[in-house]
Amino acid sequence: MSEQDTTREQSETEDPSLAEAAASDTGQSEGPESDAGSEPTVDEALENAMAELEKYKDLALRAEAEMQNVRRRAERDVENAHKFAVERTLVGLLPVVDSLEKALEASQTEDDPVIEGVRLTFKLLQELLAKENVEVVDPEGAPFDPNEHQAISTVENPDMEPNSVCAVIQKGYKLNGRVVRPAMVMVSKAPAAESHS
Repeated sequence: MSEQDTTREQSETEDPSLAEAAASDTGQSEGPESDAGSEPTVDEALENAMAELEKYKDLALRAEAEMQNVRRRAERDVENAHKFAVERTLVGLLPVVDSLEKALEASQTEDDPVIEGVRLTFKLLQELLAKENVEVVDPEGAPFDPNEHQAISTVENPDMEPNSVCAVIQKGYKLNGRVVRPAMVMVSKAPAAESHS
C-alpha cells in the first residue's frame, strides 16, 4: 500500500509541473506568432504615417492654390467693376458728345458767343472723358480693324490702299482699352479695273 501511495504522490507531483511546463511552452510559442501576424512593424507604421502626411500635405497645397485663385478672381472682378463702372453712363453721354461736335462743325461764324459757349462745353466734356480714360477712335486713313471699326460701306478709291478707312461717319470710343462703341466708317477698295487685272 505504501508503494502505491508513493507512486500516486509522485505522479500527482510530476503531473502539475509537466502541465505547467507544457502550458508555458505553448504560450511562449503562440505569443510571438500572433503578435507578428496582427501588428505592423515600426518601419511599416512609419511608412504608413509618411504616406498619410504626404496625402494631407497635397490636400493642403491644393486648398491653398484654390484660395489664391478665388482671391485673384475676386480682385480682378473688383478692378473691372471700378474700371468699367462708368461704361453705361458713357454710352448714354456719347450722343451728346456727337451733337456738340456736329454743331461745331456746322457753325459758320467764329465770333458768335453761342458757338463759343458750345466750344467751351465740348472742351470740358473732352477733358472729363480723358480723365475717365476714354479714348476717341478716329481711324481715318488707318487700316480697317473689325475689332474697333464698323464698316457701313466700301468705296472704290485709287488713292488709298484697299481695306483702309477712307471716311469716318461716326467716331468710336474706348474705355480703359475696351471698345464701348466702334467707329462707323467707309472702307476703300481697289477700283474695278484693277481688281479684274
